[in-house]
Parts: sequence; C-alpha cells; structure tokens
Amino acid sequence: MLDPNPGLIVWTTITFILLLIVLRRFAWKPLLKTLHDREDSVRSTLERADAARADAERALEDNRLQLAKAGEESQKILREGRALGEKLKQEMINQANRQSRRMVDQARQEIERDKDAALSQLRGEVSALALQVAGKILNETLDEKKHRDLIDESLRNLPKN
Repeated sequence: MLDPNPGLIVWTTITFILLLIVLRRFAWKPLLKTLHDREDSVRSTLERADAARADAERALEDNRLQLAKAGEESQKILREGRALGEKLKQEMINQANRQSRRMVDQARQEIERDKDAALSQLRGEVSALALQVAGKILNETLDEKKHRDLIDESLRNLPKN
C-alpha cells in the first residue's frame, strides 16, 4: 500500500523547496508587503479619524463657549438697554416736570400781571367815581389836577391788601 519511493520523496522535497523559494520570492514578500501597506493605511486612517474626532470635539467645545459668551453678551446688552430705557424715561419725566413747573410759573406771573392791571384799572375807576361823588357832595367841580392829587393821596392812605 504505502511504499516509500526514495526518488519520489527527494523530487517532492526539491519541488516543495523550490516552490517555497519561488513563493517566497514572488508571492510571499509582495503579499507581506501588501499586508503591511494595508496595515499602515488602516493605522494612518484610524489616526486621522482620531485626530478629526479630537478636532471636532475641540470645535464643539469652542462653539459651546462662544454660544455661552454670546448668551452672556446678549443678556448684558438687554440689561444695558433696559437701564438706558429707564434712564431716558426718567429724563423725560424730569423734563416734563420742569416744563410743567415753568408753565405754572409763567401762568402765575401772567395772573399776577393781570391782577395788578385789574387793580390799577379798578383804582382808576374808584377814583373817578369818588371824584364824581365828592363833586356832587361839594356841589362844586374840582379841576382834574386837584382830583388826581386827592385820589392819589387817598390811595396812599388805604391799607395795601
């Protein structure tokens, strides 16, 4: 059944060694080189992916910080706007108060002038009436200068109210 044939064993061994040498030279080295190249390619791709992920995480953190900063800035702007609005409102109220006081003062001054003018006119009319009454009482007519002098003296003697 199994008879070992020494010639066949030698030629099989030689053929096997030659096949190993040929495979090593023409197939094994290129195959190993291809596998190493593929391993390097996968390794570099993984390193680039890790670097890209780290960059993305940094960018995300930067965006979060910028968003937080923008939120704080918007809150600050809103606070400043409210404060400015309150300040402008207060200034407008103060200006309106000053203007109303000024208008009241002007009205008082005008009323005072009108009152003085009315009193002056009333004094003139009272003095004219007093002269007419005095003239009728005395049955004599006084000249205009004497009338004025009498009236002025009477008015000076009246209490001022």
